Amino acid sequence: MSMILWFLASAVTCGFAVWLKHRLASFSAQTVNDYAGTSPVLDLRTHLSGRIKCHGVIYGPLGRVASRFDGDFVGHWTGDTGTLSERFTYDSGTVQDREWRLALGRGGTLTAEADDLDGIGHGQVTGAALVLRYRIRLPAEAGGHVLSVTDWMYLAPGGTIVNRSQFRKYGIKVAELVATMKRIDAA
Repeated sequence: MSMILWFLASAVTCGFAVWLKHRLASFSAQTVNDYAGTSPVLDLRTHLSGRIKCHGVIYGPLGRVASRFDGDFVGHWTGDTGTLSERFTYDSGTVQDREWRLALGRGGTLTAEADDLDGIGHGQVTGAALVLRYRIRLPAEAGGHVLSVTDWMYLAPGGTIVNRSQFRKYGIKVAELVATMKRIDAA
């Protein structure tokens, strides 16, 4: 009997340690408050405006590169509403287009819509960082799954945005994206 109790106590302790690491020391543990006061300040109307070049990789669930891509974006803003038209070309030769419809709100809040989202994305810009959470519907040829996405974008001192995103299904990470975005027509 004592062996069973020891096993159960060990399992609970390990589970708690994994949960604690996830909540305090992982990608998911970040908050916008971690970036309050950081500079340079990320202004979406400036940094996601005009022609933008993107390069990135997508990692599969085992951490290996599953795909590489280049992207050509065009951002346009009128006041606090904007569009970001994206064209991705993957290493497989596949081309994908997406248009984000963005709206800035009070206190750095952000809403985002796109045709392949399940609902509306919600975000927050603070200092040099942006977090955006949404649910994306994959194309039928990719299984048609709906994944929960957390995007973090960080503005580097030279004006490049570094994007790190995690994609989850039932709370389990199934993919991760790392990309850079840089305006190519900045004055």
